[in-house]
Amino acid sequence: MNKNFIYIAIAVVVGLLGGWLIFGGSSEESMTDKHDHSTEAEGQMWTCSMHPQIMQPEPGDCPICGMDLIPAESGADGLAMNEIKMTKNAMALADIQTSIVGNASVDDENMISLSGKIKMNEEENAVQASYFDGRIERLNVNFEGQEVQKGQLLATIYAPNLIAAQQELITAASLKESQPSLYKAVRNKLKLWKLSEAQINSIEESGKVKENFPIYATVSGTVSEKMAAEGDYVKQGQPIVKVSNLNSVWAEFDAYENQISEFKKGQKISVTTNAYPNKEFDATVSFIDPVLNTQTRTVTVRANLKNSDGMLKPGMFVTGKVEGTTVNTESNLTIPASAVMWTGERSLVYIKTNANKPVFEMREVTLGNRNGDMFTVTSGLENGDEIVTNGTFTVDAAAQLQGKKSMMNQSTEEEKEMMAMEMSLSTSFQEQFVKALPSYLELKDALVASNAEKVSDFAKVSSEKMKVISQKDLDKMLKTHLSKSIEMLDAIASNSNLENQRSHFVILNENLVAIAMNLESIDNPLYVQKCPMANNNKGAVWLSTEEEIRNPYYGDAMLTCGSVIDSLK
Repeated sequence: MNKNFIYIAIAVVVGLLGGWLIFGGSSEESMTDKHDHSTEAEGQMWTCSMHPQIMQPEPGDCPICGMDLIPAESGADGLAMNEIKMTKNAMALADIQTSIVGNASVDDENMISLSGKIKMNEEENAVQASYFDGRIERLNVNFEGQEVQKGQLLATIYAPNLIAAQQELITAASLKESQPSLYKAVRNKLKLWKLSEAQINSIEESGKVKENFPIYATVSGTVSEKMAAEGDYVKQGQPIVKVSNLNSVWAEFDAYENQISEFKKGQKISVTTNAYPNKEFDATVSFIDPVLNTQTRTVTVRANLKNSDGMLKPGMFVTGKVEGTTVNTESNLTIPASAVMWTGERSLVYIKTNANKPVFEMREVTLGNRNGDMFTVTSGLENGDEIVTNGTFTVDAAAQLQGKKSMMNQSTEEEKEMMAMEMSLSTSFQEQFVKALPSYLELKDALVASNAEKVSDFAKVSSEKMKVISQKDLDKMLKTHLSKSIEMLDAIASNSNLENQRSHFVILNENLVAIAMNLESIDNPLYVQKCPMANNNKGAVWLSTEEEIRNPYYGDAMLTCGSVIDSLK
């Protein structure tokens, strides 16, 4: 029994010792972990769900919209205003690739690459027309692309007028001794209808009238268009077929606005096409369009090519390489064309701002010449910058979703430029316009208060004051803005739906603020303010006498959402 008791006692002691070693150690470890987590919590960042560019080290209200800040995702870093951060998974799924900007050699930089298309040489085109009224009895041209030779029979026409003219010839021939002038006049009439001497003599000698007359090709070439069919009645001078001589063709290229100075007439261009990748065709610049295409911001550069062997077909896509007329002794930075987003007015790229993290920012650049799939960059980038070369539009879409500066979102500076369109305002116009502003400001305050009835009342008063302004002698732009402002005020006044009133208020401000930006002097300062979330997240502006934000587009829902983008004093 004593032995058993001793064994039990030893077992209890061993068990207590083992429990202390296991659970006691865990408790200390737990305390240590707890301490570590509190240290991590101290580094927690807070952001706004509507404005993710806001990053603060402690909770509070969003400085833009006033909404409560929420904890940022673990490990999130504070970003600059227009920077965006993407996850590694998003980068992999979108196949986003980057590359380091480098320099191009002088020789490559001075070569300009152009894209274009082969077209018919319009100087070599000819239209075969009917020389007299009649009906086409037979047309010997069956399809477009058919080859014709000069002197070949194209068509046979039944011509009633020619029948009468032949009868006159036969009659005049019998009187040619007594009335030679009449005889000569009838023959000349038939010559004007393109009848040959042999045909006229044949009619005169036979004394028989022919009902059908042939039309012969006056040039050799390829039929590019059938303009009539058998059985058609045609008028004198009406086209029957168009014939093109493809021994000479045009290559028309699109040159960007900043490349225009590099071209001149007589310049040599080396042309290649996918149909003959190993063959180069020599061409010469014959025409540079004097008018710029405002949609594409390009001009047409035309070159003449010899095509006696018929290898070049109209419609073929071609590439031209030409040495620029401007010699540049310095090397320029080059970037792939896939890196550039072109809006028509701006060229944009995304630059990686952090070498170790996927953080990007949009950058505007100025492009030089294009050589194949590469652009030279004259400003906006530096040697060694890392830019997005694949998936650029995916990065831009991410920036737009995060409310950052993107290709589709104009910056504040651009908005100010857009609103500050120069308009000439007379002193009397400014005085009348300023008198109408108080009722506009009351209208704005009514929208802030979400009072649709008062909104209608103040819109009506504001419209009446605007209508008093004389539109005589106003320039076209100013008159358009004023008329549109009055139209929107009337629409607001006649509508009791608050959301509809706010929609019209967006368009009202696009016109009214543009006018206000041209006021030379006002008694009290006016602030141009903007809510980035209004107008379906496109942003909308308004005028206020107070610098503090009171949002007319959302009222109490987001009273302080917005910022001052300009001021008028």
